[in-house]
Amino acid sequence: MSVRVGLIIPSSNRMVEQEMVRAFPAGVQPHITRLRMTGPNRMGHDQLIPRVEEATRALADAKCDVVAFHCTANSMEEGADGEARILAAVEGSGARHATTTATAIRRALDALGARKIVLVTPYSQAVTDHEAEFLNAAGYEVIYAKGYELAGSDAYCATPPDVWRERALAATRPDADVYFLSCANISVFSIIDELEARLGRPVITSNQSVVWDTLARLGWSDRRGCPGRLFATAPVA
Repeated sequence: MSVRVGLIIPSSNRMVEQEMVRAFPAGVQPHITRLRMTGPNRMGHDQLIPRVEEATRALADAKCDVVAFHCTANSMEEGADGEARILAAVEGSGARHATTTATAIRRALDALGARKIVLVTPYSQAVTDHEAEFLNAAGYEVIYAKGYELAGSDAYCATPPDVWRERALAATRPDADVYFLSCANISVFSIIDELEARLGRPVITSNQSVVWDTLARLGWSDRRGCPGRLFATAPVA
């Protein structure tokens, strides 16, 4: 049996193909559509939603079984209402199953029973704080939020995994339930297992959470090659 996952990602993203798609197990085929929606191309949801609908229809043409709007900042930018609007746009444009990065992260946190979050991002501190506000409003508690103010997508992609490992370790908090390395355009898959061992807590990332959520929505049980405790965890109904 083979199934298909559609991913709508920012045009500047280079980590989805480079790192994320390799985590999908055999039999799951990812398909990717890009939108210009970050950096100088950033726009409000009123402009973005029609483009999400068109991208979803294109992935539905490819017979994708689940479609994910995969951009952390954009999926959280307009709060729970904005997340709901994007989900409705994907669901109403031909996707059998729909998710967003924000939705996948919340489902991952709930599955892990995590309430207290350490948040580390490459974004400006203002964007990081907004992301923390989204999570706090959703019922979690962000106990630490650090944005490293990197200069856009090129810098996100160029930062090696060991730098993110050291930044996560520097954010160690004894009362944390989970460590969240946010952004779909950073390279962190290779350090998840090591960080979990050293921190003694689950580590989730934007790309990892979307892989987990899409597989869960498909009822896909073979998760070999997927990093982190999350993949041993069943979603909350």
